[in-house]
Amino acid sequence: MDSLDKINEKELWGLKRVNSAKILVVDDEKKITGVLQAYLEREGYFVITAHDGPEALRLARSEKPDLILLDLMLPGLSGEEIMQQLRSEGSRVPVIMLTAKSALEEKVYGLSIGADDYVVKPFSPQEVIARVKTILRRSDTDQVPLTDILSLSGGKLKINALSHTAVWEQIKLNLTPTEFNMLIHLARHPNRVYSRAQLAESLFGYESITEDRTIDAHIKNLRQKLQNAGAPNLVKTVYGVGYKYDED
Repeated sequence: MDSLDKINEKELWGLKRVNSAKILVVDDEKKITGVLQAYLEREGYFVITAHDGPEALRLARSEKPDLILLDLMLPGLSGEEIMQQLRSEGSRVPVIMLTAKSALEEKVYGLSIGADDYVVKPFSPQEVIARVKTILRRSDTDQVPLTDILSLSGGKLKINALSHTAVWEQIKLNLTPTEFNMLIHLARHPNRVYSRAQLAESLFGYESITEDRTIDAHIKNLRQKLQNAGAPNLVKTVYGVGYKYDED
């Protein structure tokens, strides 16, 4: 990874320590975990590392990190298997995939099984830091007003932005942070149509390079979870434009 070979120590130590979240960094290449750990710790994050699948799953369960940076190609247990296991256990921890797979289908598959975002190798540590900050900011409940509770569909759908929970007729929707933020963003503005680019900007920031298919994958997951709880199709496609929350 060429971008990781060029570490500027002055730049590294100049980063501010302003965060306190716990991050699990998983990659079988110790050089990669070491560099990411250094950059993240200079930003103030508490970092733990793992270099194989079983160790990563154990730490994800015992340490309960606020975010996981997860390589997909791991010995013992793949990143996909780890995500599937965590999501099946009800974990909503944000996951950013670290993947050498550039094919869009592979990225969409990772998102479909519970990842929130991805970074393709080779990457710069600064790019990873930016993604981490965006995802953690979107899942930070401490910055949400106490009154930010939505009741929709005649009270059947209740969204609590403070606790990051969504319930359909007393059935809790097990949404990832990205799926939750997409739902509440659309639900706050019923019948307003958002393009994929607008949703990507809202969810991932102005510098997002998220492809349309990525947004489609998150929408598909959100719809499936609503449907599994018994809700009608509330997130509708406006062909050629984008998506909207619509109870009609």
